[in-house]
Formats: sequence, structure tokens, C-alpha cells
Amino acid sequence: MLRWPRGVSPLVAAAGLLALTLVLLAVLAPALAPFDPDQQKLLARLRPPLGFERANPAHWFGTDQLGRDLLSRCLYGLRLTLALALFGTLIGLAIGVSLGLVAGLLGGWVDMLVMSIVDIKLSLPFTLVALLVVALAGTDTAVLICVLGIAYWAHFARLVRAQVMALRELPFVEAARAAGATRWHIATVHMLPNIVSPVVVMASLNFSNLILLESALSFLGLGVQPPTATLGSMVGQGRDYMASASWIVAVPAMLIVLVSLAAMLLGDFLRDRFDVRLQER
Repeated sequence: MLRWPRGVSPLVAAAGLLALTLVLLAVLAPALAPFDPDQQKLLARLRPPLGFERANPAHWFGTDQLGRDLLSRCLYGLRLTLALALFGTLIGLAIGVSLGLVAGLLGGWVDMLVMSIVDIKLSLPFTLVALLVVALAGTDTAVLICVLGIAYWAHFARLVRAQVMALRELPFVEAARAAGATRWHIATVHMLPNIVSPVVVMASLNFSNLILLESALSFLGLGVQPPTATLGSMVGQGRDYMASASWIVAVPAMLIVLVSLAAMLLGDFLRDRFDVRLQER
């Protein structure tokens, strides 16, 4: 007899199923998209989704102001948005974990220098910094990935530093140090395995933040440039048609909400599952 997994609420299960579905849709976008996402059909422009008057059965989600199929553009836009958020998360994680390990293990002036940089980074309104970087360096996809990558590295650095400083005085680390283990060995063998859980939790929570940041930049016209579709750029390009063709904005905006909601719910679940302090309450 099948039993419901212990500690997994129906809401979390639904979030996991939703996340899996969205990832599959993104991965299989070339096979599932009924049309070329950039194909324009001006005679079929501004057609509403199925169920509304003037709807075209071939375009389930309707068409945009250039007659492009919204379903196809949403699938490809979801694919690119998830890829940007994933690479941005990995870059931020690599930078933050590396600096946090160095600051926590070495201490002294190195720790002071790293944490000063972290404090400066956290004190700046990053959306404005991102706008400045993209405006100066251009709107190439590689630039956007780098911008997303440096968005939340400071959060990883502070978390890892705090974890390392708590671990470095424990008996097993002292024993490794007394046995002649190098700092690199201590960091990779004794430190990293013990900080994986909180880092994974923070990465899952920051993933949704990066999706929203990419959407904001694309909405302002500083993200991936047309005709390439991301969910944020689709919302930005359709804002002038909200009164007459609201589906152009509503469909990609709903996808942004679903992706962010699934990522945050899974992040909260991972935090509750792996955070020892929460389990002790």
C-alpha cells in the first residue's frame, strides 16, 4: 500500500510536480512548439486564446502584435529564462562559496577584506547596478548571465563564512589540522560536505530571485534582445497592448509567477528539511 511521503505536504508535492512539468516543457520546447517562435503572420495578429471570439484553433494561447504564436514563444521563452537563472545561480554560487571558504579559513585581514567587499555589494541597489552594467557593456546574452551571476554571490559568501567559522573549531577539524592536513584538504574534505545543505537551500531560493531580476531587466528592454523571447521580454513588449490584447502580457506573466512560486516553495521545503535549528523547535 502506497503511503504519502513523511514530511512532504500536498503543497510541496504540487510544487515539485509543477517544477518538473515546467522543466520538461522547457527542455522539450523544440518538439512541443507548434510554430517557429519568431515566425510573423501579420494577417493573424492579435488573435485571442481559445475560448474567446476571433480565436484561431491553431494558436491555443493566441498571437501577439506581430502574429507570432504565443504558445511557441512561451515555451522557448521559458527555456531561455530557466537557463539564464540556472547559469546565474551557478556563477554566484561558485564565487560566493569560494570567497566564503577563503574568508572563514584564513581569517585576519583576508576575512576583513572579503567581508568589506560583501558589505559594499549588499549596500548597493543591485537593480540599478545591473542597469548600469548592461547599459555600458551591452545586452549580449553572456553579459546578462554575468550580471545575474554577480547578483547574489554575497549572500552565499556570508552564509559559507559563518558555517566555516562555526566548523573550524570543532574537534574533527582540529584533529585534521593536528594530523598535518593542508587548508585545501580541510576545506574540500571536511568543510564543503558539511555546508552543502544550507548552500543548496539558498541556491534554490535565489533561483526564483534571479528569474524575477531577469524578467525586470527584460521588461525594461535591457535583457535579451528581440526577436529572441524570454518571459520578461514578452511582458515588456506586450505592455502597450494590455488594454486591447491583455493575453499578450497575461500568459508569460502567469508563467513567471508559476516558476517563481514553484522555486520558492521547494526552497522553503529544503530549508525546513535540512535546517537543524528549525527541526529542534
